[in-house]
This record gives sequence, structure tokens and C-alpha cells, in this order.
Amino acid sequence: RTERIWARQDVEVDIYERLPVPFGLVRFGVAPDHPEVKNVINTFTQTARQSRCSFYGNVDVGTDVSVEELRQAYHAVVLSYGAEGNRTMGVPGEDLAGVHAAKDFVGWYNGLPSCRQLRPDLSSETAVILGQGNVALDVARVLLSPLDILKMTDITQPALEALAESQVRRVLIVGRRGPVQVACTVKEVREMVNLPNARPEMVGADFEGVAEALKDLPRPRKRLTELMLKTALEVPGEKEQQRRSEASHAWGFRFFRSPVEILADPERSRTAGIRLAVNRLEGSGEGARAVLTGEVEDVTCGLVISSIGYKSLPIDPSLPFDSRKAIVLNNMGRVQRAAGLYCSGWLKTGPTGVIATTMNNSFDTARSLVEDMDLGTLDVSVVKPGSQSVAALLEKRGVKPVTFSDWEKIDRVELSRGEAVGKPREKLSVTDHNGHRQEMAL
Repeated sequence: RTERIWARQDVEVDIYERLPVPFGLVRFGVAPDHPEVKNVINTFTQTARQSRCSFYGNVDVGTDVSVEELRQAYHAVVLSYGAEGNRTMGVPGEDLAGVHAAKDFVGWYNGLPSCRQLRPDLSSETAVILGQGNVALDVARVLLSPLDILKMTDITQPALEALAESQVRRVLIVGRRGPVQVACTVKEVREMVNLPNARPEMVGADFEGVAEALKDLPRPRKRLTELMLKTALEVPGEKEQQRRSEASHAWGFRFFRSPVEILADPERSRTAGIRLAVNRLEGSGEGARAVLTGEVEDVTCGLVISSIGYKSLPIDPSLPFDSRKAIVLNNMGRVQRAAGLYCSGWLKTGPTGVIATTMNNSFDTARSLVEDMDLGTLDVSVVKPGSQSVAALLEKRGVKPVTFSDWEKIDRVELSRGEAVGKPREKLSVTDHNGHRQEMAL
């Protein structure tokens, strides 16, 4: 997110990251079987190796150093720490064992330090995922993928071992609205349709009237809806029929359903099922609203994964934070009432869009910053100490930052350990200065 600032030869950029390793969501959020998405790491690495760019990992802004202290040390500070909070369902039983946020489940199989101890129970036959975005489909795919496929990815070894013992054979992907409002993209649905040893199980009645609505849909939405229609209603060819009949796993979308309650086992200690309200739609297209019909249905399951969205959290009391929208109040990335303070990503916009959307909105923030420098609204005439003063503060507080060259040592070890077992990499972990398990091997 710093490329647009390189046009200014007089600019130096320091990156502070809570984890000891760089790349954030690319490393810990992107599905392990999507290595092509992770290629952006090469661009990030080129940026980080620039002489005017420095990386300081293992520094928790808001705890180890305050936003105000950063503002005193730098001409400009850009907050780009994303949306790590989970939107809750707000239903009884959501705190039972067997209920997980998708963000945590994804963090578990991707080796995010805070999620390594998750230990999801995969002993039941059916898993229910609430939400129908791409993250929900990533989770479904990982739960149902043949082990031979996962073994060739950078999924963590503990997750691989747990999935090898998994009894999950059926995954239902539940959404409150209909097929025309589904939040995922066609690529992810196609991957589910073609997933080896898994057959789609749709409810034909959910697609009533959808064919007639096709002509009014924008092209990406139309292609997605056509694929779902074909999967749900068309009789497959002989080869595909045979493939489906031999599949030991199944998945399906369940539309017009909202969670009402997570049902507990007799001991009330863990998840035994989920009660879903049956909805109908009022209105049409993107603006259609789900309205309760009064009907409910129960689904037996031992694992519920909630993928209904994220929210940013305020990391510092000095930030003008809108807790309802879960964003830092800003105008084109300029934080309100705080000259020299900027934000980008989901902290700026809320949790919407794909990686490319977020990248473009980050370029917009960089453009705002450069404009302010050019117009003089950002005063760069006074000398600022930058990392020099922050390094002194961190040393005094017993915080040892991890540099980019430190990361490159970790990278080499991970790559060689991965190569030894036929994987792209095997992620490492140790403990950081706060006592959390973190990724470091120096």
C-alpha cells in the first residue's frame, strides 16, 4: 500500500506490524489452496527491500507504542490494521463448544498464532456454515478437500493432521436471502462444484423464479446465478452422474434461513444442532430483505462456523471511532480532526469488497497523503525523528522488533522445511514478548 508514495524521492516509510512476520491476510487469511493469490507477496517484498522502507514486526501499536507517540515521531501515520473483530450472531447457544467464527477457523488452518490452540471438533458428520461469502466457501472447501490436495499447500501440519481424522462428510452453507443475493463469486462456486469426491446437494424449490430474473442481472452476478441454477436443476451427464454417485462427501447452499438458536447436547456442554428460521424475501435484487415467516427447522450438526462478517476495533482511545459502523471516521482516508493521521482498508470503509477493492482504496489514501504534502496541508518542513525515537521507546519497554532481514531468515527456514515434506512452506512458531505464541525462528 506504499507504492504510490515512492514517486516522492524524499519520503521514507516505516511499517509497524503486531505479528513478527509480514503480509497479514495474504499469509493468514488467503486459503492454502489459492497460492496464486499469494503471489502479491513478491510485490510486497520488492517494496520492503527498498532502502527507504523499513519493517518492524512484533510491535503492537496501541499497546507497545501509542498512536499519539507515532504521530509525534512521524509527519504522517497511516492506520491499516483491518477488521479483526467478529460480528456475533446474537443467538442463544453461540458460546457452546463446537461454534467458531470463520476468521478463527481460517486462522487455525493458516497458522495465525492467536488461533493455533483452537482444536475444532471434527467428529460429527454435518457442519453448518452461516454466511455465503467467499470465506464461507473457503472453509467448506478445506473441510471437504481430499487430503492429497491439502498436503501440497502451506496449510499447517496440526490442521492437516486434524483434517485427516475428520468425520465431517456434509457441509451446509446457509444464507438468510436467496440465490440472487449470494455474496460469493463464481470462481469459488465453480471450485465447490468441481471438488473431487464431493457432490452438490441443492434444494430445487430455492431456485423458483430465479431463471426469469437472470435477464436483469449484471454479467458477473448472471454467470454466478447460471452456475448455481445448472448445478441445482440440470440433470448431469453420465460421467458427472457417476462422479456424484461415488462421492463420499456432500455440500449445498441452504437459502432463506437465519440462525435462531444453537442447540446443545443433553449435557448442555456442546453443539448438537442449529435451529433455523425460514425466511421469505420482500423486494428483489440486491435490495431484497429477508423477512421471518414464523416457521423454523432444526438441523443436526456438531460444528457451526459463523461467517457473517467482521468489524474493526479501536486500538487507541485517541482515534475518532464510529462503533456502529466500526470504522475510523475519515474523508478519503484522512482521519477526522487529526492532521497527519490517515487510514486505509476495512478500517476506512468497513468490511466490504475483495482484495482488489481494498488495494484500490489504499491507493486512494496514499494519493490523499501525497496531495496533502504537495498542497502544504501536511507540514513536512519540521524535522521528525521517525523510527529513531520509536526504537528508543520500544527498547525501554522491552519490545524487540523483527526486521525484514530477520523475516527473510524465517522465510528461508520455512521454505526448506516445506520442501522436505513436499509443501510450499511449513510455518514456524514461538512466543513473543507478550507471551503469545508467535511465528519466529531467529
